Amino acid sequence: MIDPDGAPLLSLGDATAPMYPRSSLKPAQAAGMLRCGLELPSADLALATASHSGEDDHVRRVGELLARYSLTEDDLRCPPDLPLGAEARRGVSVERRIAMNCSGKHAAMLATCVINGWSTADYLDPKHPLQVAIAETVVDLAGEPLANTAVDGCGAPLFAISLTGLARVFQRLVGTPVGDAMHEHPWLVAGTGREDTRLMGAVPGLISKIGAEGVFAFALPDGRAAAIKIADGADRPRLPIAVGLLSRLGVEGSGIGDLDDLAEIPVLGGGEPVGSVRLIPGALD
Repeated sequence: MIDPDGAPLLSLGDATAPMYPRSSLKPAQAAGMLRCGLELPSADLALATASHSGEDDHVRRVGELLARYSLTEDDLRCPPDLPLGAEARRGVSVERRIAMNCSGKHAAMLATCVINGWSTADYLDPKHPLQVAIAETVVDLAGEPLANTAVDGCGAPLFAISLTGLARVFQRLVGTPVGDAMHEHPWLVAGTGREDTRLMGAVPGLISKIGAEGVFAFALPDGRAAAIKIADGADRPRLPIAVGLLSRLGVEGSGIGDLDDLAEIPVLGGGEPVGSVRLIPGALD
């Protein structure tokens, strides 16, 4: 966790070790596309940062974004998938690329290629001009060099940085078009009942983004920011830890749901609550 000047406020574990931010890096990737000249309405820009649930409005908006640049679902190179959301998945048996949670990012990547006259068939190649520009943006925002480049679950290049670097990324997105789009459209960043939707709805001006394998990052309007990585890759502790960090920073929730409602995650057994995941008092001291 860092203060508005980038100085450390709290560090547990090795915050300087390289890690893969997974989808928590999507806002930085979107910033890289804007630096390449992409111009999107705020809602579409939020969708470019999203790990959306594949609900009807998510899929419709991705399709409209593609069509605006004379692209189709067939141009997407993310893998076909079912929607993430349980309700959106109900009755759906055919996997589609446009329903995959990263399709908004991929549609925006393709649009960036179109406006620059770059090839679209190989837009995921790390040597493609788009990915080179995005990598440069990540380095700039994180304030450190990339430790490694791998392949994310959606097929896009995945850049390894430290947790401190990821916190800097979010800090530097505050007050930018990307940050503004995220807190204006939290549902488009995630979906109904999802972590980012709930957290950004509870804390005005907050920007946050989950990532696979227990990654989570957020920044407050005043520039304080944090990034976490659950060592075993589990997702359930993310929200209680994020709420604990916000509480330590003196942040109180308002708007959609109180932070206290997000601080404890139920564990189900036989469809009924049998326990919960919550932060142990003093764990962040």
